[in-house]
Amino acid sequence: MNRIVAIVGRPNVGKSRLFNRLARKRISIVHDEAGITRDVISTEIEDGVYTLLDTGGIGLTGGDTPERIIAASEQQVDFAIETAGLILFVIDGLSGVTPLDERIAAKLRRSKREVRLVVNKADFDEDKVELAEAYRLGLGEPLPVSAEHGRGESGLRAAIAEALGPVPAEAEGRTANDPLCICFIGRPNVGKSSLSNRLLKSDRLIVSDVPGTTRDAVELSFLFKGRNGKDYPFRLIDTAGIKAQTKLAAPVEYFSRLRSLDSIQRADVVFLVLDAMEGVTQQDKAIAGEAVKERKPIVVVVNKWDLVHKAFRQPEGLRGFTSERDYREKYEKALFNRLFFTPGAPLVFVSAMSGYEVDRMMNAAVKLNRTLDQKLPTARLNQLLGRLTERTPPPAVGNRRFRIYYATQTGTRPFRFRVFCNREDKLSESYRRYLEAGVIEEFKLEGCPVYFDLVGKEKHTPGTPYTSKNTLNAAKPKWRAAEEADAGGTLED
Repeated sequence: MNRIVAIVGRPNVGKSRLFNRLARKRISIVHDEAGITRDVISTEIEDGVYTLLDTGGIGLTGGDTPERIIAASEQQVDFAIETAGLILFVIDGLSGVTPLDERIAAKLRRSKREVRLVVNKADFDEDKVELAEAYRLGLGEPLPVSAEHGRGESGLRAAIAEALGPVPAEAEGRTANDPLCICFIGRPNVGKSSLSNRLLKSDRLIVSDVPGTTRDAVELSFLFKGRNGKDYPFRLIDTAGIKAQTKLAAPVEYFSRLRSLDSIQRADVVFLVLDAMEGVTQQDKAIAGEAVKERKPIVVVVNKWDLVHKAFRQPEGLRGFTSERDYREKYEKALFNRLFFTPGAPLVFVSAMSGYEVDRMMNAAVKLNRTLDQKLPTARLNQLLGRLTERTPPPAVGNRRFRIYYATQTGTRPFRFRVFCNREDKLSESYRRYLEAGVIEEFKLEGCPVYFDLVGKEKHTPGTPYTSKNTLNAAKPKWRAAEEADAGGTLED
């Protein structure tokens, strides 16, 4: 049996809550409103080494969900059923078996899949849960659980382990020999799910022109063939569009936003997706800021370039631009004027619809990931910082200027540099960006985050005696004592 377990059932029986319970973390959005889950959500369950799928409800009708999204969501459920080796069919133990439950049970029996019947919401005594009625579904012994409170969890885990059988030796020895984890972020309706489907070479994610179609962050694995013919393993996170906090109209949108921001933290490389026809908005800038805040490498992806191609094939073109090349150059200039805090980030113009330059987008991620592990030579780093400060001296802050004594690299992913200086508070934000941009340009770290960890001299408090030079030297790093010896004095002199 393959080791994929799918949770299915009608809307609002607690599938997402059960998914989160088995995953032991909050992944799927849980809400009393029916139809919250749309795409198939997946995660790896390490204790049994299997993949768990959460699906949308079968038979959702009415409400605010457009019919075409309901149909697409049910196609995703069919995909999960076809893919799974084991199906957990969840029904509501308090409301009893419904005609829709019976229709779903018949569908599962026809699928010839291994099925376990799970009676959820068994939070009370047995007499309040309709277990006897569940037997007539013809799916064997029902398993009573409470996804909310954990009742019956161990029994359900044991039933899953029994159905899947022993863990294969290759799965037991599996380590996170890690596929590159990429994440698409951006405003609603810029084409994140369309790009994901292009990479997956299937309609695995629901795509609609209705903003907000994607609600959960969906994780999927795939292989990408590079230009060298080598297959690179990837883990893809497609996120819901990130709205401004002031525009969140419902709790579901709030939790979608949280899931998207959490996905940024888990990603190795972030793709910031923009709309080719709309340019960089204030919300795009805010979303880029979230990735920068988490110190993630960024590839800027301008999607829907097929619309630009189409516009310039028309006689009128686009007003104010002489050609597609002119449009691209001005778009790029305006983009980096607004996203000035992402110096050197790779910029790729793509079309999810036609596949234009999508391979270039992925190669940019592979190159970024390779760059992130570089160790930079200390001598060259210090020479560079010396040239930068000599070329453009730091501004005076309170009649004193920021001064760098020495710098060394202390980490990667992100690039971290410990910078020993006179006073941390004398480094202005604009000058910090100037130094970071200089390091990025010199060492070709385009798109990689660079972080300075400043170590200033200890301030002298008036009225306290100065520490002797011998005591200072004993407490100083070796690099500092050596520099002072060469200079014939101390840096405090």
